[in-house]
Amino acid sequence: MNMNMFEQFASPEMMLLPTGLLSMLMPMAMIRPKQTLTGNRMSAITNWLLKTTLYNMIHQLTPTGQKWSRFLISLIIFIALSNLLGLLPYTFTTTSQLSMNMALAIPMWMTTLIVGLTMKPSLTLAHMLPEGSPTPLIPFMILIETASLFMRPIALGVRLTANITAGHLLMTMISSATLTFLNTYNTLSAMMTTLLLLLTLLEVAVACIQAYVFVLLVTLYLQENT
Repeated sequence: MNMNMFEQFASPEMMLLPTGLLSMLMPMAMIRPKQTLTGNRMSAITNWLLKTTLYNMIHQLTPTGQKWSRFLISLIIFIALSNLLGLLPYTFTTTSQLSMNMALAIPMWMTTLIVGLTMKPSLTLAHMLPEGSPTPLIPFMILIETASLFMRPIALGVRLTANITAGHLLMTMISSATLTFLNTYNTLSAMMTTLLLLLTLLEVAVACIQAYVFVLLVTLYLQENT
């Protein structure tokens, strides 16, 4: 049973070829440019949601940091679609793979750091030593802040992986219990089914929230360096 729960996180294969890359590219195929001259309710709601999300993320950034707005909104759509597609039956959740999340987190963190060292090197290096630190503790504070700096991409990738993986494992366990009690305890099975439906709605919210949190943290790192 334990092996069956974790098999959903294994990269599927077709003709001995991994299809994980196709799963990663699927959200990009779903994003299409607007092809009609007149909009509809869905496009209006989508534009309002994207503008509101973008404003909440970048309204505190400098004009230099606001140039990242298109990239940030594309990143949040990509991660949100990847999370939501993983909730569909017989799909592969790409954001449950630590390798993919780290491949997103490390370049984002490194780019913000390089931008800070290029544009404001003194201010970026000043973050290594909190203001008002006692003189004897300065070397230790620098080491602690340096370790904290290098932990940022790990925190980005692990947070997204842990939240997506935990939700899918919980859904798998509840669905397995529902099937087990289906023919013996009908009342308990109905309660488990209701719980599974509520958990599915919660996972939809978590999928969107985790995409927002990922990009929001990247925005905060960008705010420190621009």
